[in-house]
Amino acid sequence: MILTDLMLRLVLLLFGSFRAALHSRADLVIENLALRQQLAVLAHTGRRGRVTGADRLFWVTLRRLWARWSDVLVFVKPETVIQWHRAGFRRYWTWLSRRQRTGRPSINSGLRELILRLAAENPTWGAPRIHGELLMLGLSISERTVSRYLPRQRPHSGALERWMQFLRNHRDAIAAMDFFTVPTATFRILYVWFAIDHAKRRVLHFDVTDRPAAAWVVQQLREAFPHDSAMRHLIFDRDAIFSDRVLTTVNALGLRPARTAFRSPWQNGIAERWVGSVRRELLDHSVVFNERHLRRLLGEYVAYYHQDRTHYALEKETPGGRLPSASQGAGAAIVARRRLGGLHHRYHWAA
Repeated sequence: MILTDLMLRLVLLLFGSFRAALHSRADLVIENLALRQQLAVLAHTGRRGRVTGADRLFWVTLRRLWARWSDVLVFVKPETVIQWHRAGFRRYWTWLSRRQRTGRPSINSGLRELILRLAAENPTWGAPRIHGELLMLGLSISERTVSRYLPRQRPHSGALERWMQFLRNHRDAIAAMDFFTVPTATFRILYVWFAIDHAKRRVLHFDVTDRPAAAWVVQQLREAFPHDSAMRHLIFDRDAIFSDRVLTTVNALGLRPARTAFRSPWQNGIAERWVGSVRRELLDHSVVFNERHLRRLLGEYVAYYHQDRTHYALEKETPGGRLPSASQGAGAAIVARRRLGGLHHRYHWAA
């Protein structure tokens, strides 16, 4: 028993020496620093370590600077460090928002009551009509503010059915575009634009920028929809960036623009669901460093989304037409292929 223990210690010592020889001196210094920090936490707080703000900052910073940080992390899980980073991101932007006056000044109760009165006495009036009447009364207020104080109205009878019928009738010729935002490790905000095919669930094109503008969107449209494109309708929301210049380009490409109603993301459900899939299956498990890093991650995810990921709407097939793997017999093994760094896998029968 003693001899076995000595042999085990010797093997571990040799393995540690071999590992140290492969790593640079800088790696060893950082590794020792990380291990000493964890020992200090445990020595200070006992067996069940209580993590302080300084400890969280140390590991969030180390994750940003050192690729092998998770190899030496012992006292918490790597997912916990990612959660710390997100919490720091939220606190950072909360702190920024407190330094500046945000939003428009609130309106007084009398003006709010007048808006509600006009809406009640004129059921067919919308925000533009009520806003015009308020301007005629000499009251300075924006149309957007008026719309926020109007009572929420139910859609007209049959509106949902008509929209769903439009989607069914033109499904093979409909595409959608949208934006979503991604925070980086340095608290920058990156904007992702994408276009997706309704029928096949294929992502036609995507790109990343930190300064979205109408001219940039126009260039993305030209790359996503060549003149021989089979798409005939393009669904998008009422974001201000989709300006008249964007509408002109959409029409010039042979597409008929179909804008969704205000506060109705369900009308662009295919695009919204893709954003949800990207967040759940990729971004919730990653810390983005910059535009290039995000573009690479999304490129890998789109390849996985097209070639490997099955879709309920496509009857459990893939947009890229993945074929089932033929069984090699009763004793054959199933092999897993890593996707997105091991976040997901594709399975097939071993040859």
